[in-house]
Amino acid sequence: MSLGAKIAVITGAASGIGRATALRFSEEGASVAILDRDSLRGEAVLQQIRGRGQSAIFFPVDVSIESQVREAIVGTIAAFGGLHILVNNAAAFVFGSYDVTESDWERVLSVNVKGAAFCAKYAAEEMIRGGGGSIVNVISISGFVAQAQSLPYNTSKAALLGFNRCLAMDLAPYKIRVNAVAPGCIDTPQLRADAARAGMTYEENEALEGPLHLLNRFGRPEEVANAILFLASDDASFITGTCLMVDGGYSAK
Repeated sequence: MSLGAKIAVITGAASGIGRATALRFSEEGASVAILDRDSLRGEAVLQQIRGRGQSAIFFPVDVSIESQVREAIVGTIAAFGGLHILVNNAAAFVFGSYDVTESDWERVLSVNVKGAAFCAKYAAEEMIRGGGGSIVNVISISGFVAQAQSLPYNTSKAALLGFNRCLAMDLAPYKIRVNAVAPGCIDTPQLRADAARAGMTYEENEALEGPLHLLNRFGRPEEVANAILFLASDDASFITGTCLMVDGGYSAK
């Protein structure tokens, strides 16, 4: 699934699934633009890619701020000469139920929904000029199932499912494919931090929630990155408007 000389923008690429995707894409020959609010980790990923002799650039970006997204997309095009792939991976993890605050709703929707829309807007403009491209949205099993005390997060991920389908329809005439992946529980820094806040070790958390997946374990970021790579590549040339479940069988139950 070589990406050849393609140019990719990956949001939330400083850690977890985004980081794994940036590393995987660069291994397959792509020039990668790393977008993330975390400058320290973002620079570390940048240096790791460049240290392997591969091409990358980093932009410290909050995707909920449209002007920052626009500047990063323009900067990517200026640095690499175009744009072929967008991976919308950045996410805000806001949990709770009916009683969450207005600021909670604003944060989760501004990043998870509006942020994806801002990135797609400016990426699609360049892809249309270039004659086509591929967008992959990272959703979650949380967009498909109900989970306790997860109302704002799950709502935002369910919204992305509709966004994915409608965007695929709108961009198909321009030879831009739009797909999504829906990960289950993945061993990321965010998951480990959530477990720690709940007073559990990673191992205790996996023992509790791993059995929710048919494969009886949590996934690895690299396993999701491989699925994203497939959807972004020309190997998926007749696939658009769909969501690939990368959930170890969680949603099959």
